[in-house]
Amino acid sequence: MALQPWRKALVTRIENETYNTRRFWIQVPELGSFDFTPGQFVTLDLPIHEKPAKRWRSYSIASWPDGSNVFELLIVLLDDGAGTKYLFNEVQVGSELTIRGPQGVFTLPDSLEKDLYFVCTGTGIAPFRSMVHHIHRNKIPHPNIHLIFGTRTQKDLLYVEELKQLEAEMDGFHFFPTLSREQWNGHQGYVHTIYEDLVREKKNDNDTPPPANFYLCGWKAMVNEAKERIQGLGYERKAIHQELYG
Repeated sequence: MALQPWRKALVTRIENETYNTRRFWIQVPELGSFDFTPGQFVTLDLPIHEKPAKRWRSYSIASWPDGSNVFELLIVLLDDGAGTKYLFNEVQVGSELTIRGPQGVFTLPDSLEKDLYFVCTGTGIAPFRSMVHHIHRNKIPHPNIHLIFGTRTQKDLLYVEELKQLEAEMDGFHFFPTLSREQWNGHQGYVHTIYEDLVREKKNDNDTPPPANFYLCGWKAMVNEAKERIQGLGYERKAIHQELYG
């Protein structure tokens, strides 16, 4: 895959999603259409360091291909993050950014024949939002899709009402937001017990797990633990696809 060139982009809209997470809409004026595959990311070259490699920050695209030259990024402010501090403190509507992309192979197979488990924490929900909307908008035949989103408290929830509405509209799509540090009327605990229970419910009499692909995106500790647990359920490593955040 050829490496994309650096391009100039403009921030056209900014909205707070939570107390520490923002949505940035970014336009690439030189392109009539910013074409990407759901699950891919873009890299920003931010003026925060003399060395290029220390200026670059990559973020999954949270929107879906719609034929326009605008895409959305979902970014959380990190206490020790020079890149996110710049984006939150310096970038406004009308600001110019230097971007490269789309890039990445964290994408869906050409044919969706096996159940899909999208397991994520924090802003790791971004590529899965892109994938699910793309499948729905293009009426792509699909099996069951389980989006399992883990975060700490209700104030950390992302895109929840939107995805609940999509769950009501989209056959075979199941959304499981779960909180690890707060009591509420939804799922509680960590993401792992949810996909483990779903798989065990579908195992046949000889304990063979049902055909499935697992996509993991989010905090490194979650992704590493999920890989072990999924293989413990009887799946091969090739059924697991990952994107790490931090």
